[in-house]
Amino acid sequence: MQKDLHVRIFVKTLSVAHSPDADDIFMYYAIKFGWVDTGNVCFDNIALDIETLNVEALKTTYDISAISFALYPKIRNDYALLRTAVSFGEGYGPKLVKKKESTLKRNFKVALSGTHTTNALLFKIAYPEARIVYKNFLEIEHAVLSGEVDAGVLIHESILDFSDTLVVERELWDIWKELTPNKELPLPLGGMALRRSMPLLQAIHCEKTLIKAVDVAHTHQQLLSKMLLERNLVRVDDATLKTYLGLYANAHSIEMNDLQYEAIDTLFELGYQHGFYDQSIKAKDYLIPHEYEALRMR
Repeated sequence: MQKDLHVRIFVKTLSVAHSPDADDIFMYYAIKFGWVDTGNVCFDNIALDIETLNVEALKTTYDISAISFALYPKIRNDYALLRTAVSFGEGYGPKLVKKKESTLKRNFKVALSGTHTTNALLFKIAYPEARIVYKNFLEIEHAVLSGEVDAGVLIHESILDFSDTLVVERELWDIWKELTPNKELPLPLGGMALRRSMPLLQAIHCEKTLIKAVDVAHTHQQLLSKMLLERNLVRVDDATLKTYLGLYANAHSIEMNDLQYEAIDTLFELGYQHGFYDQSIKAKDYLIPHEYEALRMR
């Protein structure tokens, strides 16, 4: 008599935290919609504003989390830097805005999206005397319009659509270029990090799954965008979403290249030179070693 064979499959649930802005939603939802095989891992996602994500990363709250690149040196001992789901600016980026006809004093009051963000790091280097308040990125435009602050740095989709009573005082891209003379580097904004306590083979599997998700999302951008819009999962219209994804969730988001690593290293070096970090580090030294998987298969 043949007995039934029962195979027990253990499914590990891992937390993935990302921001609610359109590029993060877009890059993750190929997994949410079931377009990518995640194997024996189940991803439980949560969307939070970027500074909340940065603060939670300092507390190692989530297994995998979106972060500002400027935060990474402070969490390097707890998180590995992922190769995928990255956002860089190339000729564009966050914008410092003010009311028309206004003049900013040296110690002007400004609203930033968080102390650990890349835009905050660059802003502090460029404007050391400014008085900074921190707000959720969705509240910054109103803070400028109401007169609560003299200026604010807009990020995410806000850079594409803001009140015509505001003008751009300075592009953060221009600050980046001034701080990196004689270099042609993209501006590192946001990336992903994975908790180091995760078993290495599982970490490799998770990173490969996320790389696949971003690749699938990019390949099927039109269909995925349509589904996100129909379900009201993004805050913008079709035309704005297409523009925004072209900026921050494009072919260069799938897996980082050498120029992007150089840009991150340059950001880390700038932060170290200006006293924000205890040492200057190299991004590639903090990646998940994929070669381990091949060694295990021998």
